[in-house]
Amino acid sequence: MRDLLIAAQTQESDTAREQTKAEQDVDLVRQRSVRDQQRLDSGAVSSPKDLENLQREIASLAKRQSDLEDVVLEVMERREALQERVAELTGRVESVTAKVAEAEARKNAALKEIDAEGFKAAKEREVIADAVPADLLKLYDKIRVQSGGVGAAKLYQKRCEGCRLELNITELNEVRAAPADSVVRCENCSRILVRTPESGL
Repeated sequence: MRDLLIAAQTQESDTAREQTKAEQDVDLVRQRSVRDQQRLDSGAVSSPKDLENLQREIASLAKRQSDLEDVVLEVMERREALQERVAELTGRVESVTAKVAEAEARKNAALKEIDAEGFKAAKEREVIADAVPADLLKLYDKIRVQSGGVGAAKLYQKRCEGCRLELNITELNEVRAAPADSVVRCENCSRILVRTPESGL
């Protein structure tokens, strides 16, 4: 959007210079025509041939001035259209810039919230980790590193929520038979399985 705006501003600037040049050309022809008319009106030219040439030049200058004025009008119309385009693009750039700033503000607020939640979770983890046997915590951390950050998963309706695979009947029987305080792991992803009343055992 900014590139389009810069391109439009450049075109408008070029057209402004073109308009100035065209207006200067009109002024030069007008001044020449005024001088010739003053000479004609002053009576300083007495020769019929010179008078005829002067009248012919005045007519020619009038035609030239008319043509140049048409050029000025055409350039002015183009410039006006470009000015409207610049104004439109400026508004769009400002609108997009405002939306970007708003999105940045929302992102920063979300990141602060995430950081706060992360800090809170880390504190909660410290408290919980203190109550977990050291060997189990070590195993959990090892699995977590190997499994992309998740070392334990809930067993929900016969399915491991870590790898999303359902345990076969043999695996389910082994988990069912294991003591409540023993560590059981998923055969598919090796994560520690957390058993709940919803495990489907």
